[in-house]
Amino acid sequence: MSISVRNASKQYGEFKALDDVSVEIASGSLTALLGPSGSGKSTLLRVIAGLETPDSGSVFIGDKNVTGRPPQQREVGFVFQHYAAFKHMTVGDNVAFGLKIRRRPKSEIESRVKELLELVQLDGLAKRYPSQLSGGQRQRMGLARALAVDPAVLLLDEPFGALDAQVRTELRAWLRRLHDETHTTTVIVTHDQEEAMEVADEVVVMNRGRVEQVAGPRDLYENPANEFVMSFVGQVNQIDDTFVRPHDLELTLEANGTTREAMIERIVHLGFQVRVELVRDDGEHLSVQITRDEAERLELEQGQIVFVRSTRETTFSGS
Repeated sequence: MSISVRNASKQYGEFKALDDVSVEIASGSLTALLGPSGSGKSTLLRVIAGLETPDSGSVFIGDKNVTGRPPQQREVGFVFQHYAAFKHMTVGDNVAFGLKIRRRPKSEIESRVKELLELVQLDGLAKRYPSQLSGGQRQRMGLARALAVDPAVLLLDEPFGALDAQVRTELRAWLRRLHDETHTTTVIVTHDQEEAMEVADEVVVMNRGRVEQVAGPRDLYENPANEFVMSFVGQVNQIDDTFVRPHDLELTLEANGTTREAMIERIVHLGFQVRVELVRDDGEHLSVQITRDEAERLELEQGQIVFVRSTRETTFSGS
């Protein structure tokens, strides 16, 4: 089911959370709303869900204008960062809750709960209570509960934000596999650019209540629309009005006429990659990304003098 947000604005006192936002989300896609705190991404998600009403503009789910409809009439499933499970209910009863209040037949409920627990890899845990699950398992239970009523749209508000880095990484991969199985139109809010780039088909970059760019992860990184997107999505060096990605800087041990002298301030080993932090002879600080093999070949050390040049630069009109 597609989602269309048209010219939506939302203001809280003097704060403009959404400023004439229009977004088209394709049916069956997984779209990330990405931006810093206060960018409007969670407000946009809540407007889609019906938890907030826009001051102006409209929301369509499929071909239906749902702007004035409450959440229960929008066919949406919603998962928050801190999933509010019913602590006195078992995992199975939590997942079954939405089906029970819709008075579905008992046999249908049992079958659906079993199917969903298998889907989210919690089969065998139906009789446990939420307190007996890990954080990652509780979020998977939350997703199963949201999927139980077969929503047209699944909305996730920073669902992995409260989890540790390793669990977040595992759940991102799991969410992508789950989406590929269910093909439910899914929108995930995140401030984590790596999360957005890893799971989403398209990324909506937001800032100060406006949409800066909508693009696939690769296009967003390689062809940013403006300075904000360039600096927010991925690491970047800014030299005057020029932007250079760390992997677009080349290190050599000898000057060749196109290089600038720099001193190594710090070397950070990140598995296969190595980040080299430099200060140029003009005082400009740079971050360079090279492979571990290249770092070993150059025999780099802190305090060493090297030479650096850019292999690709980006500038924006008006800069």
